[in-house]
Amino acid sequence: MQNTSHAVMAQRFEPKDSADDFPTPPWATRALIEHVLGPNRVRELSCLEPACGRGYMARPLAEYFSKVDAADAYPYGFAPLRDFLTFPYEALSHDWVITNPPFRLAEEFVQRAMTVARSGVAILARTVFLESVGRYESIFKECPPTVFAQFSERVPMVKGRVDAKASTATGYAWFVWEKGNASSRLAWVPPCRRSLERPGDYL
Repeated sequence: MQNTSHAVMAQRFEPKDSADDFPTPPWATRALIEHVLGPNRVRELSCLEPACGRGYMARPLAEYFSKVDAADAYPYGFAPLRDFLTFPYEALSHDWVITNPPFRLAEEFVQRAMTVARSGVAILARTVFLESVGRYESIFKECPPTVFAQFSERVPMVKGRVDAKASTATGYAWFVWEKGNASSRLAWVPPCRRSLERPGDYL
């Protein structure tokens, strides 16, 4: 019999060589801009999405930023093939780095992104990313997020596609680092899926 407890259902295990292909529903990216960063603050800025997959995050980012560069370490056909952790991006080459990184590489993505970004970094990750001694020692102890923005509603992600009918037991949050801001605050992304979904988001 399948164990359907919340603790078990909220876990997601991927092999070490997995592409961790769980595309972000576009409304969840719009929620970052509308409810955490603010549309007016990014309108003239550039952004890099370094784990773009099929573009489900890069496209909504382009609705707000003046320029969005995208790439991925796997050949999805949307953007250039570039491994963010090894490609020689120049330091401070983009205003923001915003992405949904492979969970097993999220720490490395944050550390690399803090070098590439001029203004800030935002990653979408499972809420449990906030836990672990390793992440505390490598990131949070010296460089805590400026904003930890927990989604108040679920963000369903399924392997290999976006699905308007999907459900999930996994909680997600935006982890945001704004350079030059030493404060750290807890925030919630309000219920907004219905207002931020657009025709064509799930194609």
